[in-house]
Amino acid sequence: MHYLKDIFYLFYPKLCVNCSDMLLKKQLYLCVFCHHNLPLIEDNLPINSSLLLPFYGKYQVENVRSFMYYQKLGIGQKIIQELKYKNQPAIGVFIANWFGEHLKKTAIFKDVDCIIPVPIHPSKLKKRGYNQLTMFGQRLGLILNIVYQPDILIKVSSAKTQTTKRRFERFLDIENTFKLTDTTFFEDKHILLIDDVMTTGATLVACCQALSVTKNIRISIATMASVQKD
Repeated sequence: MHYLKDIFYLFYPKLCVNCSDMLLKKQLYLCVFCHHNLPLIEDNLPINSSLLLPFYGKYQVENVRSFMYYQKLGIGQKIIQELKYKNQPAIGVFIANWFGEHLKKTAIFKDVDCIIPVPIHPSKLKKRGYNQLTMFGQRLGLILNIVYQPDILIKVSSAKTQTTKRRFERFLDIENTFKLTDTTFFEDKHILLIDDVMTTGATLVACCQALSVTKNIRISIATMASVQKD
């Protein structure tokens, strides 16, 4: 059986999603070089405080953490694009394993009651076939021993992609696009809202808007990546 696997790997090798170098058998998605050079965001960096800026004066957010930088043509951008657009949702598990163990050590989200993903509109879900956050959120929940709850926060309008829009345009376009199917479900709970990339924060602010109708809700945020500001 192992012999057949070796033959298969010889003709269909796994490649690094960033540089396309051949991976060793036990490597996943990134080669040694790209794995080592993935631009992680350390806890003591100023960006962790700046991630709260989009929410100031709007909604109270307890903590925000992001796993890596999202830079144009960078490793972070490439792996996120593979996750979202190349039918590789299991990359979410790869990121969650790494990020989750780090969060577990810091205990920053130790009192969180449930994890909820930023939802995608049903039309986009049908087209893509999956929410890129599902496997990430499920795995993160297992590592942190937190319930994953994907069905309460939903997206009710299908806004066009936000990636090419300016900050103010994003906030206008995405306002009132999310709602809760049950406004009491998260009462007196601390929830961890997860997303793939934090750019201006418009999507996350809009989610906070929908969540804020719940009494005594506390919100923290974790993202796979954040855009590195110049």
